[in-house]
Amino acid sequence: MLGIIGGSGLEHAMGALGQVRSHEVDTPFGKPSGPIVTTEVDGVPVALLKRHGEGHVFSPSHVPFRANIFAMKALGVTRILGTGAVGSLREEIAPRSLVVPDQVIDKTFRRPSTFFEDLAVHVEMASPFCPSLRKVLEMAAGSCATRVHQGGTYVCMEGPQFSTRAESELHRAWGASLIGMTAMPEARLAREAEICYALVALPTDYDCWRPHPHALDQFELLEEIIGNLKVASQNALELIRQALPHVAALSGKPCPCQSALELAIWSDRDTIPPATRERLRPILGKYLDPKR
Repeated sequence: MLGIIGGSGLEHAMGALGQVRSHEVDTPFGKPSGPIVTTEVDGVPVALLKRHGEGHVFSPSHVPFRANIFAMKALGVTRILGTGAVGSLREEIAPRSLVVPDQVIDKTFRRPSTFFEDLAVHVEMASPFCPSLRKVLEMAAGSCATRVHQGGTYVCMEGPQFSTRAESELHRAWGASLIGMTAMPEARLAREAEICYALVALPTDYDCWRPHPHALDQFELLEEIIGNLKVASQNALELIRQALPHVAALSGKPCPCQSALELAIWSDRDTIPPATRERLRPILGKYLDPKR
């Protein structure tokens, strides 16, 4: 099953394509952002979740990321495509285009970032976005009218305020391409849950490093950004639809993301408390089998 985690509008458009079922899922980490809607699109089982909840009520710092990923895992999701609005840090990455980043710099500091608080687990994050899913999106991009940039570094800031000009220039000096607030810890948690994860980033503006046109007042500028987001969301929907057959072709093919915990559990497994074993069974279960 393919999970799609997105903003307002995108998952509704996907869900409207077929019969839908809504799931209220409880997790050891609380409730997800909202109900997870399952459906089938072009023969591919899909699970859809609004990252910020109905009505966009969760700020980036308060999105229940752990509950979201855990619930996806519990429902049988094996791959996730995330979408999210970003600011562009590069002239060539214009608003309304799309970006499939390959790297991330995590500047968040207020968000729980692991499922494993009472044992030592160290997953590999050198390639934070699944190469197999990124390849799928690259293949699908050839059938899309919009430009899809391949690769680039996403800086994930805490927010909810936007960058200062100095911060924006610093991120550019780091060689980053995008600035956003939601890729982390989402990508980390997906790796801990052994779910393949890739991101489709939706540039809405040029952050604040590039001066805005003086002809636009603040209301007109906001209107332009919202318009860019709507167009980029439709472009992302088209890309994901084109990617679905390629995602289906991955079924049954092994990916290192789906065995990320094999060498990552450093705690003596005999010391893991029974309560922890039960609580994390959807994630850890296959590694706690006495036969292993």
